[in-house]
Amino acid sequence: MFSVYDTVFQWARRQRTSFAEMRLASSGSGIVEPEGGALIYRLKHWPELPSRIRTADVLRALSVMSSRPINRHWILAHSKLRAEDVDSLLARLVAQDAVEVIDGSRLPAKRVAGR
Repeated sequence: MFSVYDTVFQWARRQRTSFAEMRLASSGSGIVEPEGGALIYRLKHWPELPSRIRTADVLRALSVMSSRPINRHWILAHSKLRAEDVDSLLARLVAQDAVEVIDGSRLPAKRVAGR
């Protein structure tokens, strides 16, 4: 029988491609991120959005965020949104308690062979 830690560790290990991209990302935004790691966001429920920001890029980011955790860097790299728009969207999601915010610096580091 696996412990909770073992189960979470195995899940995180399978997600290493997504998390590796997130752990290397840095942010130049006004959103305060912990030293050594990026904040990771996972959608808890669909947010209330005004029609002016309900664009394909925003909806796509929310769709991905509803199925797996992503960070600010991922949104910037995979959409045409400006940094200010991403920061505004993330602030709106946090204010609505629509996202779970995960500190990426607390995730287990990937082991490198031979170390």
